[in-house]
Amino acid sequence: MRIIVCIKQVPDTEHLHEVKINPETNTLVREGIPAIINPFDSNAIEEGLRIKEKFGGEVIVITMGPPQAEKALRDALAMGADKAILITDRKLAGSDTLATSRTLAQAIRKIGNFDLILFGKQAIDGDTAQVGPEVSEILNLPLITFARKIEIADGKVRVERTLEEGYEVVEANLPCAITVTKEINEPRFASMKGILKARKMEIPKWGVEDLELNPEEVGLEGSPTQVVRVFNPPPRPKGEILEGETAEEKVNKLIEKLKSHKIL
Repeated sequence: MRIIVCIKQVPDTEHLHEVKINPETNTLVREGIPAIINPFDSNAIEEGLRIKEKFGGEVIVITMGPPQAEKALRDALAMGADKAILITDRKLAGSDTLATSRTLAQAIRKIGNFDLILFGKQAIDGDTAQVGPEVSEILNLPLITFARKIEIADGKVRVERTLEEGYEVVEANLPCAITVTKEINEPRFASMKGILKARKMEIPKWGVEDLELNPEEVGLEGSPTQVVRVFNPPPRPKGEILEGETAEEKVNKLIEKLKSHKIL
Protein backbone atom coordinates (compact mmCIF):
# COMPACT_ATOMS: atom_id res chain seq x y z
CA MET A 1 0.00 0.00 0.00
CA ARG A 2 1.23 3.48 -0.86
CA ILE A 3 -0.59 5.99 1.29
CA ILE A 4 -0.44 9.78 0.97
CA VAL A 5 -1.60 11.83 3.95
CA CYS A 6 -2.35 15.53 3.45
CA ILE A 7 -1.88 17.54 6.63
CA LYS A 8 -2.03 21.17 7.69
CA GLN A 9 -0.16 23.10 10.34
CA VAL A 10 -2.61 25.18 12.37
CA PRO A 11 -2.34 27.60 15.31
CA ASP A 12 -2.34 25.86 18.69
CA THR A 13 -5.85 26.27 20.10
CA GLU A 14 -4.37 27.41 23.41
CA HIS A 15 -2.96 30.48 21.64
CA LEU A 16 -5.86 31.38 19.34
CA HIS A 17 -6.34 34.65 21.22
CA GLU A 18 -2.92 35.72 19.89
CA VAL A 19 -3.83 35.18 16.22
CA LYS A 20 -4.02 38.41 14.21
CA ILE A 21 -5.33 39.27 10.77
CA ASN A 22 -3.30 40.97 8.04
CA PRO A 23 -5.47 44.05 7.24
CA GLU A 24 -4.27 44.15 3.62
CA THR A 25 -4.85 40.50 2.67
CA ASN A 26 -7.42 39.54 5.35
CA THR A 27 -5.41 36.36 5.98
CA LEU A 28 -4.07 34.94 9.24
CA VAL A 29 -0.70 36.17 10.47
CA ARG A 30 0.83 32.91 11.70
CA GLU A 31 4.33 34.15 12.54
CA GLY A 32 5.09 33.98 16.25
CA ILE A 33 2.09 31.75 17.04
CA PRO A 34 2.83 28.21 18.31
CA ALA A 35 1.62 25.71 15.73
CA ILE A 36 0.60 22.05 15.74
CA ILE A 37 -0.55 19.40 13.30
CA ASN A 38 -4.26 19.84 12.74
CA PRO A 39 -5.75 17.34 15.24
CA PHE A 40 -7.93 15.55 12.66
CA ASP A 41 -4.85 15.19 10.45
CA SER A 42 -3.06 13.41 13.30
CA ASN A 43 -5.82 10.80 13.13
CA ALA A 44 -5.25 10.53 9.37
CA ILE A 45 -1.51 9.96 9.91
CA GLU A 46 -2.23 7.32 12.56
CA GLU A 47 -4.66 5.50 10.28
CA GLY A 48 -2.13 5.55 7.44
CA LEU A 49 0.49 4.04 9.75
CA ARG A 50 -1.91 1.31 10.92
CA ILE A 51 -2.78 0.38 7.35
CA LYS A 52 0.93 0.25 6.47
CA GLU A 53 1.65 -1.96 9.47
CA LYS A 54 -1.06 -4.37 8.34
CA PHE A 55 -0.36 -4.50 4.60
CA GLY A 56 3.16 -3.14 4.22
CA GLY A 57 4.12 -0.21 2.01
CA GLU A 58 4.87 3.40 2.85
CA VAL A 59 3.23 6.54 4.21
CA ILE A 60 4.07 9.86 2.54
CA VAL A 61 2.99 13.04 4.31
CA ILE A 62 2.61 16.33 2.43
CA THR A 63 1.64 19.83 3.47
CA MET A 64 1.40 23.24 1.87
CA GLY A 65 2.49 26.20 3.94
CA PRO A 66 5.28 28.57 4.93
CA PRO A 67 8.78 27.24 5.66
CA GLN A 68 7.96 26.76 9.35
CA ALA A 69 5.38 24.11 8.37
CA GLU A 70 8.37 21.79 8.10
CA LYS A 71 8.00 21.20 11.84
CA ALA A 72 4.59 19.57 11.32
CA LEU A 73 6.15 17.24 8.77
CA ARG A 74 8.97 16.28 11.13
CA ASP A 75 6.39 15.55 13.81
CA ALA A 76 4.65 13.23 11.33
CA LEU A 77 7.97 11.56 10.48
CA ALA A 78 8.62 11.09 14.19
CA MET A 79 5.28 9.27 14.46
CA GLY A 80 6.49 6.82 11.80
CA ALA A 81 5.78 8.28 8.35
CA ASP A 82 8.34 7.22 5.74
CA LYS A 83 8.64 10.41 3.69
CA ALA A 84 7.53 14.03 3.84
CA ILE A 85 7.25 16.79 1.26
CA LEU A 86 6.83 20.51 1.95
CA ILE A 87 5.06 22.60 -0.67
CA THR A 88 6.14 26.16 -0.02
CA ASP A 89 6.30 29.24 -2.21
CA ARG A 90 5.41 32.90 -1.67
CA LYS A 91 3.27 32.65 -4.80
CA LEU A 92 0.97 30.29 -2.88
CA ALA A 93 0.25 32.79 -0.09
CA GLY A 94 -3.44 33.62 0.33
CA SER A 95 -4.69 30.43 -1.34
CA ASP A 96 -8.30 29.55 -0.57
CA THR A 97 -9.43 25.93 -0.37
CA LEU A 98 -9.70 25.55 -4.15
CA ALA A 99 -6.25 26.99 -4.86
CA THR A 100 -4.86 24.84 -2.06
CA SER A 101 -6.56 21.76 -3.49
CA ARG A 102 -5.18 22.44 -6.97
CA THR A 103 -1.69 22.62 -5.48
CA LEU A 104 -2.04 19.46 -3.39
CA ALA A 105 -3.55 17.56 -6.32
CA GLN A 106 -0.63 18.51 -8.55
CA ALA A 107 1.82 17.39 -5.87
CA ILE A 108 0.01 14.06 -5.62
CA ARG A 109 0.22 13.67 -9.39
CA LYS A 110 3.97 14.27 -9.17
CA ILE A 111 4.32 11.65 -6.41
CA GLY A 112 2.26 9.20 -8.48
CA ASN A 113 1.37 5.53 -7.91
CA PHE A 114 -0.73 5.77 -4.75
CA ASP A 115 -3.48 3.57 -3.33
CA LEU A 116 -5.03 5.84 -0.77
CA ILE A 117 -5.14 9.55 0.10
CA LEU A 118 -6.09 10.41 3.67
CA PHE A 119 -7.22 13.74 5.11
CA GLY A 120 -8.53 14.91 8.44
CA LYS A 121 -12.21 15.72 8.05
CA GLN A 122 -11.53 19.45 8.49
CA ALA A 123 -8.98 21.94 9.78
CA ILE A 124 -9.67 23.59 13.12
CA ASP A 125 -8.67 27.05 11.83
CA GLY A 126 -10.96 27.18 8.79
CA ASP A 127 -13.50 24.41 9.52
CA THR A 128 -14.53 24.25 5.84
CA ALA A 129 -14.02 20.48 5.31
CA GLN A 130 -13.54 21.32 1.62
CA VAL A 131 -9.95 20.37 0.75
CA GLY A 132 -10.37 16.59 0.83
CA PRO A 133 -13.45 16.62 -1.42
CA GLU A 134 -11.90 19.18 -3.79
CA VAL A 135 -8.65 17.23 -4.18
CA SER A 136 -10.58 14.04 -4.91
CA GLU A 137 -12.70 15.86 -7.51
CA ILE A 138 -9.65 17.33 -9.24
CA LEU A 139 -8.00 13.89 -9.34
CA ASN A 140 -11.28 12.20 -10.35
CA LEU A 141 -11.13 9.80 -7.40
CA PRO A 142 -13.88 8.15 -5.35
CA LEU A 143 -14.34 10.01 -2.06
CA ILE A 144 -15.60 8.80 1.32
CA THR A 145 -15.95 11.40 4.08
CA PHE A 146 -16.23 11.26 7.89
CA ALA A 147 -14.71 7.80 8.19
CA ARG A 148 -14.72 6.19 11.64
CA LYS A 149 -13.48 2.78 10.50
CA ILE A 150 -11.54 1.63 7.43
CA GLU A 151 -11.14 -1.93 6.17
CA ILE A 152 -9.23 -2.90 3.02
CA ALA A 153 -9.49 -6.15 1.06
CA ASP A 154 -9.34 -7.32 -2.56
CA GLY A 155 -8.59 -3.89 -3.99
CA LYS A 156 -11.57 -2.32 -2.27
CA VAL A 157 -12.03 -0.15 0.80
CA ARG A 158 -14.98 -0.57 3.14
CA VAL A 159 -15.69 2.40 5.40
CA GLU A 160 -18.05 3.20 8.23
CA ARG A 161 -19.15 6.84 7.79
CA THR A 162 -20.27 8.81 10.83
CA LEU A 163 -23.76 10.29 10.56
CA GLU A 164 -25.68 12.47 13.01
CA GLU A 165 -27.69 9.51 14.29
CA GLY A 166 -25.50 6.50 13.61
CA TYR A 167 -23.34 5.42 10.68
CA GLU A 168 -23.50 3.98 7.19
CA VAL A 169 -21.20 1.51 5.42
CA VAL A 170 -19.75 2.57 2.07
CA GLU A 171 -17.50 0.62 -0.30
CA ALA A 172 -15.23 1.95 -3.05
CA ASN A 173 -12.50 0.74 -5.36
CA LEU A 174 -8.88 1.74 -4.76
CA PRO A 175 -7.35 4.20 -5.32
CA CYS A 176 -9.61 6.57 -3.44
CA ALA A 177 -9.62 9.49 -1.00
CA ILE A 178 -10.95 9.35 2.55
CA THR A 179 -11.45 12.01 5.24
CA VAL A 180 -11.36 10.72 8.81
CA THR A 181 -12.92 11.72 12.12
CA LYS A 182 -11.41 11.57 15.61
CA GLU A 183 -13.47 8.43 16.32
CA ILE A 184 -11.29 6.37 14.01
CA ASN A 185 -8.28 5.99 16.33
CA GLU A 186 -6.07 7.47 19.03
CA PRO A 187 -2.88 8.95 17.48
CA ARG A 188 0.34 7.49 18.86
CA PHE A 189 3.05 9.47 20.58
CA ALA A 190 6.35 9.78 18.79
CA SER A 191 9.14 7.67 20.26
CA MET A 192 12.55 9.13 21.10
CA LYS A 193 14.03 6.98 18.34
CA GLY A 194 11.44 8.38 15.91
CA ILE A 195 12.15 11.97 16.95
CA LEU A 196 15.90 11.55 16.47
CA LYS A 197 15.38 9.88 13.10
CA ALA A 198 12.99 12.61 11.95
CA ARG A 199 15.54 15.32 12.74
CA LYS A 200 17.99 13.83 10.26
CA MET A 201 15.59 13.08 7.41
CA GLU A 202 15.65 15.24 4.31
CA ILE A 203 12.37 16.96 3.41
CA PRO A 204 12.12 18.04 -0.25
CA LYS A 205 10.62 21.49 -0.84
CA TRP A 206 8.46 22.01 -3.91
CA GLY A 207 7.33 25.34 -5.29
CA VAL A 208 5.06 26.56 -8.06
CA GLU A 209 7.69 25.93 -10.75
CA ASP A 210 8.55 22.46 -9.44
CA LEU A 211 4.89 21.50 -9.71
CA GLU A 212 4.46 23.25 -13.08
CA LEU A 213 1.49 25.17 -11.72
CA ASN A 214 -0.10 28.14 -13.43
CA PRO A 215 0.52 31.08 -11.04
CA GLU A 216 -2.87 32.49 -12.03
CA GLU A 217 -4.63 29.40 -10.61
CA VAL A 218 -3.00 29.38 -7.16
CA GLY A 219 -2.34 31.82 -4.37
CA LEU A 220 -4.48 34.88 -3.83
CA GLU A 221 -4.84 35.48 -7.57
CA GLY A 222 -6.14 31.96 -8.18
CA SER A 223 -8.61 31.98 -5.29
CA PRO A 224 -12.24 32.53 -6.36
CA THR A 225 -13.24 33.08 -2.72
CA GLN A 226 -11.60 35.84 -0.74
CA VAL A 227 -12.16 37.45 2.63
CA VAL A 228 -13.14 41.04 1.84
CA ARG A 229 -13.65 42.26 5.42
CA VAL A 230 -12.80 41.07 8.91
CA PHE A 231 -14.44 42.51 12.01
CA ASN A 232 -15.29 41.61 15.58
CA PRO A 233 -18.94 40.67 16.11
CA PRO A 234 -20.95 43.24 18.12
CA PRO A 235 -21.24 42.46 21.83
CA ARG A 236 -24.36 40.58 22.84
CA PRO A 237 -26.92 42.76 24.60
CA LYS A 238 -27.25 42.32 28.33
CA GLY A 239 -29.90 39.79 29.34
CA GLU A 240 -33.00 40.79 31.24
CA ILE A 241 -34.14 39.01 34.40
CA LEU A 242 -37.93 38.82 34.81
CA GLU A 243 -38.99 39.26 38.42
CA GLY A 244 -42.03 37.64 39.98
CA GLU A 245 -43.32 36.10 43.17
CA THR A 246 -44.30 32.81 41.54
CA ALA A 247 -43.24 30.76 38.55
CA GLU A 248 -46.63 31.45 36.94
CA GLU A 249 -46.12 35.21 37.26
CA LYS A 250 -42.68 34.95 35.69
CA VAL A 251 -44.02 32.82 32.81
CA ASN A 252 -46.80 35.37 32.14
CA LYS A 253 -44.23 38.18 32.01
CA LEU A 254 -42.11 36.13 29.62
CA ILE A 255 -45.10 35.53 27.35
CA GLU A 256 -45.93 39.26 27.30
CA LYS A 257 -42.31 40.07 26.53
CA LEU A 258 -42.24 37.62 23.63
CA LYS A 259 -45.52 39.02 22.29
CA SER A 260 -44.14 42.57 22.47
CA HIS A 261 -41.23 41.44 20.25
CA LYS A 262 -43.71 39.67 17.95
CA ILE A 263 -42.07 36.29 18.65
CA LEU A 264 -45.41 34.84 19.76
